[in-house]
Amino acid sequence: MFQNKKQSTLVYSTDHGTMCTSCKRPIADCICGQKNKPKNDGIIRIERQTKGRKGKGVSLISGLPLEGEELKKLAKILKAKCGTGGTIKDGVIEIQGDHRQNLKIELEKIGYKVKLAGG
Repeated sequence: MFQNKKQSTLVYSTDHGTMCTSCKRPIADCICGQKNKPKNDGIIRIERQTKGRKGKGVSLISGLPLEGEELKKLAKILKAKCGTGGTIKDGVIEIQGDHRQNLKIELEKIGYKVKLAGG
């Protein structure tokens, strides 16, 4: 009888979690560098969100190619320009209130390509 021996590609293992599709190792032990590729397309997106915030809106800035202290410094500058508070969560800057237009202008002055996302 004919058997189709198609090789399967392991994507997730209960022992190791998510697997790299290129080198077939756990993401933590990846040797091919696939996990280090940039996750963004070079465009900074600014959106307004109220979900889970009891109706209070925030402006979310995502897609920044910055990490750590550089991201904190930029967040501090943007909060000062808007005259409001904010925070950083998972690499996304959250600025209290709807300041999308002001944020877009400030980020474009720095040299970033910016899009207003959402409604």
